[in-house]
Parts: sequence; C-alpha cells; structure tokens
Amino acid sequence: MSSAPHSGLLKVDATTPAVLALPGPVIRDEVPRLCARVRAQLEETGAGVVICDVAGLGPPGLAAVDALARLELTARRAGGRIRLRNADPALRALLGLVGLRFEAEGEPEEREPAGGVQEAVEPGDPPL
Repeated sequence: MSSAPHSGLLKVDATTPAVLALPGPVIRDEVPRLCARVRAQLEETGAGVVICDVAGLGPPGLAAVDALARLELTARRAGGRIRLRNADPALRALLGLVGLRFEAEGEPEEREPAGGVQEAVEPGDPPL
C-alpha cells in the first residue's frame, strides 16, 4: 500500500500538534529563539499544544529546566501549552524537584482518570 507523493505543504489541522525537537545542551542564548518557535507553531497549527521532544537534551540540568519553564510560559501566554516527548526519568524527577509539572506523552491528563480505573465504593458511603 503506497500513496502518491504530496506536492506542496502537508495539511495540518487543529488537532495535530506541532513537534519541536530541542537540541543538545540548551544554551541560554537559544531560549528566545525556541520561545519564538513555540509561539509561531501554536499560531500556525491552532492545536493549542506543542510537543517538545527532549530526547536530545542530554543529561538533565538547570539550564534545561529553565528553558522548559520559559517555553511553557510562552505557550501559556499564547493560549496553549507544551507536552514533553521522550522525557528522561531524571529530567522528570528534576522538574518535579523544582515544582514544575509537565504533561508527557502517554500519560493521562490531570483531569482525566487513567483508563480502566474505577472508583471503589465503600460500604456505608452515602449515594451521590
């Protein structure tokens, strides 16, 4: 099964988030450019989410935490948010340590219960 090659730009709808691959160790001077790209991708796609692939960041450090915090702030100001892809467990732990919570691909959103989880009713609980 094959498809004909596309001519021109691929059509992206509002449900397809943009992906921004973050380069190896983030240098503070690069952060404004990355923030501008997040803002532009939110405007172009209208999806409200930019996926930040952080696999290339290397060992987690405070420079990466600062960059991710600034990217999230930029996305929030533009009416969106960022979601992490390929986040190293050490990076997730460091983000948690400094009090930053990011949604990661493959994790349920905070407002949604995990799939297949049902709340148990204890005897004596009042009906809802």
